Amino acid sequence: MHLVNKILFFVLISFSHQVLSQQSSPFKTSAIQVEKDSSISLHTMILWPWLDYLIDLDAPFTWDDCGVPCKLKERCRFPLSCSNHLCKEAHSYDPSPFCPSLNITAKYGCNICAVTPLNPVSNTCKLSQLMTYKGADSPFGIQFVSSCAPSSLLKSLPSYVKGVAAFSWSSLAFPRQLSFSGVADKFALCLTNDPVMSRGVIFLGDGPFYFTPYPNLDIRTILSYTPMIRKSSKSLGYYIKLNRISINGTRIHLPTLKSESVKLSTVVAYTTLRSDIYKALVTGFSKATKNIPRAIAESPFNLCLKASVRSVHYGFQVPNIELETESGKVWTISGDNSMERSTWNGAACLAFVDGGSRVKDAIVIGTFQMENNFLFFSIWRIKSWVLALRY
Repeated sequence: MHLVNKILFFVLISFSHQVLSQQSSPFKTSAIQVEKDSSISLHTMILWPWLDYLIDLDAPFTWDDCGVPCKLKERCRFPLSCSNHLCKEAHSYDPSPFCPSLNITAKYGCNICAVTPLNPVSNTCKLSQLMTYKGADSPFGIQFVSSCAPSSLLKSLPSYVKGVAAFSWSSLAFPRQLSFSGVADKFALCLTNDPVMSRGVIFLGDGPFYFTPYPNLDIRTILSYTPMIRKSSKSLGYYIKLNRISINGTRIHLPTLKSESVKLSTVVAYTTLRSDIYKALVTGFSKATKNIPRAIAESPFNLCLKASVRSVHYGFQVPNIELETESGKVWTISGDNSMERSTWNGAACLAFVDGGSRVKDAIVIGTFQMENNFLFFSIWRIKSWVLALRY
């Protein structure tokens, strides 16, 4: 099934470092623990007690290491044939151009469903099989579709990470297979920026959601909404539109911004900008911080400030970066989400990266800018692209 005529809302609200709790309600919402790995500055979810998965908003299906044994005595992996409708669904999504060919039926027949899962960190893919997992080795004890990939595909990922969890538009993505919940088309990301002292969470379902310090406040009542778009019929990632980018209220002059689609990515550590947008942002931020002493830049960043901008109680004291969305709502990026502490010279650097002049997406918002925010994704099956927003 193709997700062609759908609407999705992207919802965000800042949240504190306090742990979120979920009160009893008629909604069926599950929570999965999320951790940040400092070696790759990306986030993984703990799906099983012994398996971590990298979270990917762009993957067509989940994949994991074939070398990890099932904990049951009987087989838990069941290969799908090439004629299975789930195999045809997997093949409907375009693989990366550098992936191996799927035309292997002459050698293996139709007894297997060949797919090419992608490692988004190393940008490599391998020929693999699409499987169903059953019993206690599948998420929540239900039948679950995943690709069984060779262990070599895990290269460049931390040793404890055993696969990639898909959270894209695809009907084979992880949340959309959990139809038992009745709200499988809704999930929320709460990513942490502290790999030691705190943990994040993924909520599967539509809440309600509560802060620990505010047990009677459902976060859904104070969210800001903006429509999500698909860049093309084949794209699986989530995109939004921006009206403007400002620094402390001063607009950055970007003539083509409204024509650009802005991608959200959980496999990019820092927001990556096309060169013209990046230069405009750095120039504007540099002017707004002209009274703050400079420090030697540290790759991959080009503008670093003395660590004196850091306040123990109030975070990095630098101008806010404001992203005005298509709906007119403003995503405010404060110092804690715009400045990354240097590892060697005591400085803090503007945590945005120049992606070059020929990037596929003009703006890709990375995980560092998502951290300590509540991001709620929701998809409804409808007959047209009508946008319905509530504030």
